[in-house]
Order: sequence, then C-alpha cells, then structure tokens
Amino acid sequence: MALQGNAPFSVLVSALLSARTRDQVTIPVATALLSVAPNPAALRAMPLGELESLIRPCGFFHDKAKHLVALAHCLQSDFGDRIPDRMQDLLTLPGIGRKTANLVLSLGYGKPAISVDIHVHRISNRLGLVNTRLPEQTENALRNILPRRIWSDWNPWLVALGQRICLPRQPLCRVCPIKRYCEHAKSKLSLHEHEQEVR
Repeated sequence: MALQGNAPFSVLVSALLSARTRDQVTIPVATALLSVAPNPAALRAMPLGELESLIRPCGFFHDKAKHLVALAHCLQSDFGDRIPDRMQDLLTLPGIGRKTANLVLSLGYGKPAISVDIHVHRISNRLGLVNTRLPEQTENALRNILPRRIWSDWNPWLVALGQRICLPRQPLCRVCPIKRYCEHAKSKLSLHEHEQEVR
C-alpha cells in the first residue's frame, strides 16, 4: 500500500486483495492491478475474466474479483467515485469490514484509526493489554487505552513484530524487544527458567 502512495483507492484495493494472502503475493498483484485500474471507473471497465486472471495469485480470487467489481459500481452509485472518509460509509462497500475501513482512514486519509488484523489481535492479547476474543472487541478495547497519536502506528508495529518474532505457535520470546512488557513472555520465560533449574 505504501508503494502505491497511500491514495485511498489504492489502500482500499490493496487491502481487499490482501485478505488471506501473504504480502509477497499481494504487493505485485496490487501494483499490477492499480497500474491498469488506478481508479473506480477503470476498474468498472475491466472484463471480469481479465480481472480474475490478473489477481489469480491471490487467494479466493473469484470472490475478490466479484467484490472489486461490486465495489467499483457502489463507489459510482453511492459516492460519485469518491472513496468515503467515514467508517459508517466505508462499511457499506462490498467486501469491506472494519479492518480495511480503518486502513483506509489511517493510510488513505491520515485519520487516527486502529486496524486490527490477526497480528494486532493476537499480540495485544499476549501483551496483556486486552483480554478479548474477537478483533472488533480488540479494536474497542485498544481505543480506550492507547493514545490517539499512536492508533495508526499500532497496526504496522504489531504486524512487523508478528511476522518476525511474535509468531502464532512458537513466539521467539527470548529475542523479543518488548518481552519485559509482555505477560505471555514473562510467564513463558519464567517457566523455561524453572525447567532449566529442575534439570
């Protein structure tokens, strides 16, 4: 998304393509799509088969292509091809949930917003900052405890940490730069030290 200049339409399209797809796949696909369809009108003009072929490397490309076409038509009919800058409007767009809407607000419009993906949800709970089961609960809890000035930074910080260190199954707590603040790391490292003493 940063490669596309953070234009709201680029953020919207890239985020939609990224669902259940690795960044290594999403980035080249989004770049290719936005080079031929840089706006809603160009996206509407693409034949569905051509769109599907272009985004095929992304997971669930059939569904994503349908969402993209519906999105382009909805933007025309409801918003005059302008990308909305309010949460309630963004959530009316096909295939757009709170995570993507928050990314558009944050990256596309520079508004404070917390986009909660799997990394943000997992790590915020592991840190002990929240105790939530659903991403929307995590977003609401974080909004109540984080200063607004870091809302938009929270997602990229935790995504980077989650992709490299705070892994889903085997978090690398020993090398984590924020382990001293993390409830999960404290309990895991204490258990490991206890096991070492027993041996």
